[in-house]
Amino acid sequence: MSTLITPSSRRQFLTLLGLSAVAVSCGSGGGGAAKDQTKTLRYQGWAGSVLLPELAADLGFLEDVKLKWVGNTISGPQDIQSAATGQVDFGGAFNGAVVKLAARKAPITAVISYYGVDKAAYNGFYVLKDSPIHSARDLIGQKVGMNTLGAHSEAMLDIYLQRHGLSQADIKKVEPLVVPPVNTEQSLRQKQIQVGVLGDILRDKALQTGGIRPLFTDHQLLGNFSAGTYVVNDRFLKENPDTARTFVTGVARAMEWARATPRDEVIARQVEIVKKRGRNEGTAPLKYWKSFGVAETAGRITDKELQLWIDWLAQRGDIEKGQVKASDLYTNEFNAYGRPGKSPAAEPTSKSGS
Repeated sequence: MSTLITPSSRRQFLTLLGLSAVAVSCGSGGGGAAKDQTKTLRYQGWAGSVLLPELAADLGFLEDVKLKWVGNTISGPQDIQSAATGQVDFGGAFNGAVVKLAARKAPITAVISYYGVDKAAYNGFYVLKDSPIHSARDLIGQKVGMNTLGAHSEAMLDIYLQRHGLSQADIKKVEPLVVPPVNTEQSLRQKQIQVGVLGDILRDKALQTGGIRPLFTDHQLLGNFSAGTYVVNDRFLKENPDTARTFVTGVARAMEWARATPRDEVIARQVEIVKKRGRNEGTAPLKYWKSFGVAETAGRITDKELQLWIDWLAQRGDIEKGQVKASDLYTNEFNAYGRPGKSPAAEPTSKSGS
């Protein structure tokens, strides 16, 4: 797991000059007085990528809430662990990682989905074109390279093998290995691994080069689904409900803006953001952006998006059956997108309220 590149600073507390329109329509939701709520959110970024909160800030959708970048991460689990311990104010990860952290009684709540799988945004499990691997059973005894174990790609592999009738004994003979994404294509072509998981720019560039074919993709396996959520520390939500509502609703607005805006315009906006923030990053990968892949409107979370991973982790023995309940892990309370004049409580939302 990576660590923060720069030390995190203490939260800044600013005087609130006026409630945002969203807060006025939805109420404060309890917690501290509006004037005492922090208006600066610390977070970790991803090199060469634009996060939805960064897009929301650039579009002006975060209103008086500011973002403070404290470094980059290369690991979702590390990012949400930092949110749980208060090193940052929000973090994002694969929903299975969120379930595992919650099962350890971490004081976090998922507040909005931020990435997922659709026909444009997906990960594929690729083999060489002349590979003898054509089915799930052909994977027995083979090496599968992926970026992280115990996360999205390993879950997809397990589900694929299970759905094609492999026993647990045979599944254990398939060997998932950690391979850095930038090295996956080369490792596959040099036959150091027999299957490589590729997504986004790395997938598209490898397909352009040719000589590989998909065994399956996560979209073929499960269709459209939201795969990861942003989590916030429970104490932060209690003390800063208006800030949380402005943040979550702003991210939801950015998500729907990207969905409704021509792809070239979304890419151009992201390139502009990367250039302005001055982190010495290249912008070439951004031209391959196609979708954030979030299934639900405005990133609202549903039980099914977490239940899939609760069942998977329980089957693996990573958590006990019945240890966590999906509806206890998230809230839509702070997502006011598309609800003018309504209280967030007007529809099922949260922690046992969905």
